[in-house]
Amino acid sequence: MKSPFLEAGRVVGTHGVRGELRVEPWCDSARFLTGFSEFYWDGGREKVKVVSSRPHKSLLLLKLEGVDTVEAADALRGRVLWLARKDAALPEGRYFVQDILGLSAVDADSGRVYGKVTDVFPTGANDVYQVTDGDGKEYLVPAIRDVVVRVDPDEGVLELRPMRGIFDDAD
Repeated sequence: MKSPFLEAGRVVGTHGVRGELRVEPWCDSARFLTGFSEFYWDGGREKVKVVSSRPHKSLLLLKLEGVDTVEAADALRGRVLWLARKDAALPEGRYFVQDILGLSAVDADSGRVYGKVTDVFPTGANDVYQVTDGDGKEYLVPAIRDVVVRVDPDEGVLELRPMRGIFDDAD
């Protein structure tokens, strides 16, 4: 079951003296996070309202309601911000990394189970999925259309047509 809340990023410091936070985004970009009017602490238990937000280099500068001093902002350093899944619309064919982790990697043609997706690495051109089999052996699978046939987080399946050499010892 998909969690109703997703990790958005971590507070890494302060900016200025009026309580603005520097947030390391845990998504494709800080710009994505500027579209939210509220975030949450503690896995979704405590809602906080956004006063303003803007990207700054690779970080998000965030002003939250009730955080008005550098001391109050500094007390939040290290805390994880969460967003509500219902507030985040993704384009068709895009998924949250948190929904891909743990999917069963299965051959689209034979049904062979290769293992579970245990990590996702962004490379710039495309993501790479780390698939770990039952013996702990790790494989790297490019997340490209020729290889990834279907992603279904609701069913818990990632269907693949792997290139030669990924799961076998091809020359």
